[in-house]
Amino acid sequence: MSMNWRQLLSAKRFGLEELHAEREENRSEFQRDYDRLIFSAPFRRLQNKTQVFPLPGSIFVHNRLTHSLEVSCVGRSLGNDVAKVLLQNDPSLKDTYLSEIGSIVSAACLAHDLGNPPFGHSGEKAISTFFSEGKGMPLKNELSSEEWDDLTHFEGNANAFRLLTHQFEGRRKGGFAMTYSTLASIVKYPFSSGLAGKKSKFGFFISEESTFRTIADDLGLIKLNDSPLRYARHPLVYLVEAADDICYQMMDIEDAHKLKILTTEETIALLMEYFSEEKKIRIKDTFKRVSDINEQIAYLRSTVIGLLIRECTQVFIDHQQDILDGTFDGPLIQRISQRPACAYEHCTKVSFEKIYRSRDVLDIELAGFQIISTLLELMIEAVCTPDKAYSKLLINRVSGQYNIKAPALYDRIQAVLDYVSGMTDVFALDLYRKINGNSLPAL
Repeated sequence: MSMNWRQLLSAKRFGLEELHAEREENRSEFQRDYDRLIFSAPFRRLQNKTQVFPLPGSIFVHNRLTHSLEVSCVGRSLGNDVAKVLLQNDPSLKDTYLSEIGSIVSAACLAHDLGNPPFGHSGEKAISTFFSEGKGMPLKNELSSEEWDDLTHFEGNANAFRLLTHQFEGRRKGGFAMTYSTLASIVKYPFSSGLAGKKSKFGFFISEESTFRTIADDLGLIKLNDSPLRYARHPLVYLVEAADDICYQMMDIEDAHKLKILTTEETIALLMEYFSEEKKIRIKDTFKRVSDINEQIAYLRSTVIGLLIRECTQVFIDHQQDILDGTFDGPLIQRISQRPACAYEHCTKVSFEKIYRSRDVLDIELAGFQIISTLLELMIEAVCTPDKAYSKLLINRVSGQYNIKAPALYDRIQAVLDYVSGMTDVFALDLYRKINGNSLPAL
């Protein structure tokens, strides 16, 4: 049994399945997905969320928004390149949405980080450990094992799927009302939290399990034999993942150079490893015409990205049948040819040793951990004991779009996580200071 492109590519919208009105505009349904995301409040908030380095002072580094935009650009190129080859190899697919793969992937790339809490990956860790080893531990006895798995393995990818499909109070049915194909393309781990394992990776909370089943079954995703809750990935997930892998690697190195964590010599040497000796000579000739160091690094970075796009495109084409069969394992970036693969591995090693363990990065993670843990402690206590005077003050501060007064405890906790994970770094810090009495509104 294999997946097929005719079924995998669908313009059906979640929550608006019954509507098939003709639109008087030139945009495709997948371009509409992209535009809805760009103009949404959750996407705008990414501009004030940490990617890796602390939010900028005098030096501007990547935040979640700029990262998502760049991933989207790379994803569009990957999608367009793959679509071109697939259509050349099988012209009978011209009457499908195959030519729209670039639009689908670019929209999914825009959305892939929408569910991430403030303060980078430490935010995810702060949420999960609040329940697994923090002050949320006593709640285990009041929740089902499936609900507990959701909380102790909190995952930004699953939270993005929830954000895009959850029907908030006061909003029209379907929330964002994204197309099925775009929604499926962001689910990197298409299984429930009970199968998350030690890496704490999964694709949807128990509250969105039926939603994912509906989308997966409609698109013909393969249900794997080892569990009724595990599916094969939608093929376009591999392109979204590749775009993210390419961008965070390259952009973190460029940012590290700007912040002087890596020297110019180190940065150029790392990026030059991707190329043959002949290509290195041509790059050095270009450097003679571009004297600015930052421009040289930017040119070198863009050349590496172009190379990796070509490599990942080829891997996808070579393994298309395995991907459609649901048997392909691992990211595309791990199957690229030897020279760029070795260079990528070396960049990854240097990033962990010199960038992700740098003092500035660790400081923002420590601060974020404390801020989120404190906010969770107070907000979870409030929804568990809503009749207390202080609880009422906290609950009244939460926007009405969050179902903070839901009858079920799990739903109230999820509303708190929706609220906290949607915060920007600055908003979370400001609320933390106000709650602790360290700052007051202007009088």
